Amino acid sequence: MKTYAVIFTPRAERQLAKLFADIAEASGEARAEAYVGAIVANCQSLASFPERGTKREEIRPRLRTLGHARSATIAFSINTSTLTVAIHGVFYGGQDFETALRETDADD
Repeated sequence: MKTYAVIFTPRAERQLAKLFADIAEASGEARAEAYVGAIVANCQSLASFPERGTKREEIRPRLRTLGHARSATIAFSINTSTLTVAIHGVFYGGQDFETALRETDADD
């Protein structure tokens, strides 16, 4: 079985940091760590079985989305040539990921 490397784009890293800060402010660091840690673990699980989620190629080539705990959407793509999964963003609470990902191909 192939194992893929999971990489987080700068956008995804910023989103996770902001989500952590928002949850920590509202509910404490322990809750923020648990929730954001579960999202990161979900992303890392794509290393062994990346072809999950919903194909969203109308937004970007090879884009897929995966829900997390009914409140976040993980946007990612798979590169079978380099065996990488790129996490393009973690969109929380109904954020418009479609527009954000259509506006640019860059994730920085």
